[in-house]
Amino acid sequence: MIRTRFAPSPTGYLHIGGARTALFSWAYARKYGGKFVLRIEDTDLERSTAQSTQAILDGMAWLGLDYDEGPFYQMQRLARYHEVAEELLRTGHAYYCYCSREELDAMRERQRAAGLKPRYDGRWRDSRETPPAGVKPVVRLKNPLDGEVTFKDLIKGEITVANSELDDLVLLRGDGVPTYNFGVVIDDLDMNITHVIRGDDHVNNTPRQINILKALGAPLPQYAHVPMILGADGERLSKRHGAVSVMQYREDGYLPEALVNYLARLGWSHGDEEIFSREQLVEWFDLSNINRSPGKFNPEKLQWLNQQYLKMADNERLAELVKPFLAGDGCDVTGGSVPDLRKVVNLLKERVNTVAELADAAVYFFRPLEPAEELRAQYFTAEAKVPILDLRTKLATVEWESHVINDAIKASATARGVKMPKVAMPLRVMVTGEAQTPAINVVLELLGREETLRRMDKQLEYFPD
Repeated sequence: MIRTRFAPSPTGYLHIGGARTALFSWAYARKYGGKFVLRIEDTDLERSTAQSTQAILDGMAWLGLDYDEGPFYQMQRLARYHEVAEELLRTGHAYYCYCSREELDAMRERQRAAGLKPRYDGRWRDSRETPPAGVKPVVRLKNPLDGEVTFKDLIKGEITVANSELDDLVLLRGDGVPTYNFGVVIDDLDMNITHVIRGDDHVNNTPRQINILKALGAPLPQYAHVPMILGADGERLSKRHGAVSVMQYREDGYLPEALVNYLARLGWSHGDEEIFSREQLVEWFDLSNINRSPGKFNPEKLQWLNQQYLKMADNERLAELVKPFLAGDGCDVTGGSVPDLRKVVNLLKERVNTVAELADAAVYFFRPLEPAEELRAQYFTAEAKVPILDLRTKLATVEWESHVINDAIKASATARGVKMPKVAMPLRVMVTGEAQTPAINVVLELLGREETLRRMDKQLEYFPD
């Protein structure tokens, strides 16, 4: 059975790169009826926090990346790492190193000065010296001195690294906490991970990890290193490119299915398909279709995609998503006389890119907005006042349906010898406070007769005589 995993470090939020890695691992497991495992790599004691762990769990839940096993926590598995380290020491594949930090720093400085690559020189590898008193040793792997490591990366192809390029890496620190390379290997081995799908910043770690597995006589998983995500300028993705927390996209009004669709398309493709469901992603997904070159994060493309999903979204669901935004803007959407929020979002959703924009566009339905002085100056004219007063009279008695309201606007314009926009535009500004809205007759139908007339009456005083 195929088993994949996502193994984030809880030292910050779940970001775009991590979410895409999780998505690819999830999709691969789902495609082949396998298992997707979540593991929290919390051995960075200084930076790991419970808050970051929760942010990761929340982000995955929001994106719908459900896991079959876990979350497992490395700090709860220390005894297991010690057990394996003891086995490696016993079989001669590891040794204790008593170098102090100062000795290591001096060693690297000498190597740099000599134009050499800084690395551990193996001084305790076969040492018969008496260990210094009071020093807590680290455990190092006895990396092979010759030969090479070759593995087939499922995305990048065959990769070969000479063992002479690798030094004896630390497995266990002096405090008994495993290093990344040791912990991840033992976890993947114990959890029977068959496919390690991760960012290509880990390519250099892979030969080291393979040598640990070989020392244990353990089977190797298959590796797939996903190219990094870059900003549109070709630089490494950062906050200025939009590389914020996944949950920030929820706060900004993006739909999770839009973000999932965008992340899947960011470095993977199925023909020319741009918009596809989660089910289609699982059906089509394969590692062979992941691009070898880095993906470029494009906020405008994500916005466009979110807009497409908003258009397709259920109005009931959108209304619930919009409510918190409107409440934060001082709008009461639950009163007996307010418009039906579902109808409001249905009217507006094709005009916006995010739920936040949808809420902004809906505000005037739930509380009056005062027009800017420039709009009043432009539309509240003496010429417009007479047809507007005529329309006010008509609107007090006509049947309150959009087509009847539209006829009333036309009739008032015709009766006073002006074109329809000369009436419709002042009316729009009076009622909504804005110059651009959907068809004003449709807006008025949703707003209701009483509120429409109340707003018109309040703004009439700004018209010149």
